[in-house]
Amino acid sequence: MSPELHQWFIAQAAPLSPRLAQDIAALGPVWFPDRADHGPAAYLARVVVGQQISAAAARGIWARIEAAAEAESASLGAFLAAADLATLRRCGLSGNKVKAVLSINAAAAGGALEAVHGIAHADRSERLCRIWGIGPWSCDMLAIFYCREPDIWPQGDLAVARVFRRYIGRRKPERAAARFAPYRSVLALYLWRLAASVPT
Repeated sequence: MSPELHQWFIAQAAPLSPRLAQDIAALGPVWFPDRADHGPAAYLARVVVGQQISAAAARGIWARIEAAAEAESASLGAFLAAADLATLRRCGLSGNKVKAVLSINAAAAGGALEAVHGIAHADRSERLCRIWGIGPWSCDMLAIFYCREPDIWPQGDLAVARVFRRYIGRRKPERAAARFAPYRSVLALYLWRLAASVPT
């Protein structure tokens, strides 16, 4: 993120919430994290792992998956593509999450995950939501963190909504976020950072 874009965020936030502008200024510039690209199927599997559990628990399960792949001298993408129910259960996935990962693998094998870049978010989401266990939130996470699209508002993310409401009061989060277009994904990055520091 450029210093100019960071200042733009502060200026956009100020009329909405002076405290939000102050906290964004204190955080400094944020941008999409750099992560190894193991393919969209592996990324969706990671999203599934993180659903409805704490970040710490999700990191622990994902670390076991990475360790299992390394033990087999396989790339992460290849390991997940070949994983069966027993393997995934040993890594700590619940029955429903195993079913979701296996559904992702089947979709990838059938070509449903090809060309996730460069298509409209709504079209990509419509395609991905046909996969068992994948919903709008998962599609938003893939768009933001895998495709690195700058203007996705993760409406179903509870942490983002909770923190944003602390700043905007009774306004609707999606309407308040509209003033940050075309960088609503980056607003969400700020809010996730703030979620780690704002008491619940």
